[in-house]
Amino acid sequence: MPHPMPQFGSFALLLALCLSAYTFLAGAFALVAMQRGLQLRVSAERLAETARRAGLGSFIAVLCAAIALIWAAFTNDFSVEYIREHSNIALHPAYKFSALWSGQEGSLLLWSFLTTGYAFVLRLRHRTDVRLFAYASVILAAIQIFFLALLNFAAEPFSLTRGVIPADGNGLNPLLQYPEMVIHPPMLYLGYVGFSVPFAFALGALMMKYPGEKWIRITRRWTLVTWLFLTVGISLGMHWAYAVLGWGGYWGWDPVENASFLPWLTATAFLHSVMMQEKRGMMKKWNVWLIFLTFMLTILGTLLTRSGIVSSVHAFAQSSIGDWFTTFLCIIFAVCLFTFFKQSAHLKSEHKLEAVVSRESSFLFNNLVLLVACFTVLFGTLFPVLSEYVQGSKVTMGAPFFNRVAVPIGLFLLLLTGVGPLLAWRATSLRSIRRNFVLPCAAILGSAAILMLSGLHPWSASSEDLEGQLYALVCFSIGAGVFTAILAEFLRGAHVVATQTGKNLVASGWTLMMRNNRRYGGYLVHFGIVVLFAGLAGAAFNQSKELEMGFGDSLTIGNYKLVCLSYTQDSNANYDTDFALLDVYRGNKKLTQMTPEKRFYTASQTSSTIVAIHSTVLRDLYVIFLGRNPETEPSHHQGLPESPRLLDLGRCRHRLRRNGTGSSSRPPSHAQ
Repeated sequence: MPHPMPQFGSFALLLALCLSAYTFLAGAFALVAMQRGLQLRVSAERLAETARRAGLGSFIAVLCAAIALIWAAFTNDFSVEYIREHSNIALHPAYKFSALWSGQEGSLLLWSFLTTGYAFVLRLRHRTDVRLFAYASVILAAIQIFFLALLNFAAEPFSLTRGVIPADGNGLNPLLQYPEMVIHPPMLYLGYVGFSVPFAFALGALMMKYPGEKWIRITRRWTLVTWLFLTVGISLGMHWAYAVLGWGGYWGWDPVENASFLPWLTATAFLHSVMMQEKRGMMKKWNVWLIFLTFMLTILGTLLTRSGIVSSVHAFAQSSIGDWFTTFLCIIFAVCLFTFFKQSAHLKSEHKLEAVVSRESSFLFNNLVLLVACFTVLFGTLFPVLSEYVQGSKVTMGAPFFNRVAVPIGLFLLLLTGVGPLLAWRATSLRSIRRNFVLPCAAILGSAAILMLSGLHPWSASSEDLEGQLYALVCFSIGAGVFTAILAEFLRGAHVVATQTGKNLVASGWTLMMRNNRRYGGYLVHFGIVVLFAGLAGAAFNQSKELEMGFGDSLTIGNYKLVCLSYTQDSNANYDTDFALLDVYRGNKKLTQMTPEKRFYTASQTSSTIVAIHSTVLRDLYVIFLGRNPETEPSHHQGLPESPRLLDLGRCRHRLRRNGTGSSSRPPSHAQ
């Protein structure tokens, strides 16, 4: 007999849908009544309050549904089809919990949970600005209705298993059985879903012709926190791809990877240009559309994941659910376009750009470059769809296209991160330019000279390496200039504080951060971008070797030597595993021992590779164990057992940086 929790979960989702519908209808009616001064039997304020409380209740209902699904996973309730597909008895408890977002229905439930959760916090803080928060609450309720309707009618997480209930489930995708996958998807979803809040505030403020820039200040923290979640989620996904997929890279320009990158680009542009609206009353129309586009790109990314319109190793199975997202996206665009044209007179800028060399112009250029990058990535991602529509055959844009276009754009953006903070608002004098730019320019030229003297000569590289090493030289040099500019700004400000307070330079720097955490926090983010770009540039110097090894064999790559000691096997209830045991030497000194693995998961009858990585500040040693070679006879090695023990050890990769680039055929993995 099925457990009662699935029925409870289904009821909770239906209740959440009804409460969200009431929040939307009652809230919208109350707002219209207040705006037009209509006399109601129940006051508009009272009706709006009931709508707010219903919205709070919708979160509790979705929370109950999520708990019911997790409970089904932990109690091995395989009467639920979703649990049968994504869990099994021997699965580790942490991964039973992560089964919540490992499939399409569960990930949509997580999306609904986070949407109602964000809305719950917003509705609790409604006294900040009752009317603006009421508009935002109604808009969020409309978004809730869409996702809850999906869960109730198109992608039911509590649908029951047909026929005989199996004794065990199919198990979780082996690629998802990795510690980061308990953290990465929720972080990514917190970013994706979180952009619905600034979207709701922007659309609500435009609908009600909200005066001034207060809505910007209210939503700034929401937007910044959401952007940070998305940044952490993307970074964790990159590291997961590097550590788990076994192809030696962390970004392959896969359509679903691109889908997470697109809203990050527009949100980054919004966070920069919104400062111009706060300080100068400029770019109001630009900012409204940036946040509109950011939210629509999150929906587009989900559409790409679930519709099958593009080929992606990350995507869920193709289903009709893509039609729901296409319709929803069209409705969002129509509402945004209608509201914008109706209220466009409210978005007139208060000032105009006064000088090309100014902080305002740097923000404008920064936004233009970010949008060009966004359009380029979007075009490359959707080009197979467009080519099939026009020519009847799909033409895929691979990593070489994206790298060729994105690298120059990225280098220009890196340069702007150093230039922008050195410019003044309105106009920058020639004297100020000379004073602020001397050190960064010297750092660029000096670092380029040092790198070339150290042996980095792109012009003498092979034709295959020429472009990569040239870009690496430019990237390292610009990065040094940006770092110098950031450090000079910190030291200049800290010196002023030290003069005023008499504190030492370190204490003055901390005081400076606390006084203006927005400005100097932004500088820290820029420094992080410099470190990221340095890692990207290091991929130009990757090395790779592949060798079949027996006991006592060695492999040399760079200044490392790997010696094969032995192979062994182990097993548990969830999987069987083969290990390669390798000693790693640099010169005559033993550094470490590495144990790459090959696992075979019993429930799903699939295998996966567990990469071994030895990391230092400058380089990674990346070892993949490809497994047994049944065609190789061990007879040429004395003393080997009769059973085949000669194994392939492939792709021992010497990384001068943690990261790698390029495209590769990659196995199915988690979808956004």
